[in-house]
Amino acid sequence: MPVKGLGEYDTNNIFARILRGEIPSKRVYEDDFAIAFHDIAPQAPIHVLVIPRGPYISIADFTAKASDAEIAGFFRAVGHVAKALELEAPGYRILSNMGEHSGQEVPHLHVHLFGGKPLGAMLVNR
Repeated sequence: MPVKGLGEYDTNNIFARILRGEIPSKRVYEDDFAIAFHDIAPQAPIHVLVIPRGPYISIADFTAKASDAEIAGFFRAVGHVAKALELEAPGYRILSNMGEHSGQEVPHLHVHLFGGKPLGAMLVNR
């Protein structure tokens, strides 16, 4: 069933292809619930993407359809990656875009993990 406003999951999106091993990625973590890999166009010294293994478009889709184990496993993976990259003490930012207005480019749930330098304010008031 499609998520309102998002349509059906595209099984040929780049992250689905990475999950199937059709496109290489520089992985930093993987388990039964998620994989994490370096972004190909980093916006910070450390910029890693964490994606669930299942076919979910957004947080709303994920929390509506995923099992409790998948949800817990995914968010634990995000925490594990931050710790493994030694980002906990200096701090880091987590960002997940959803939909057109946010700038979501790939229709597969993903969390950006940014760190490695002071990141400043999230949004500039306009």
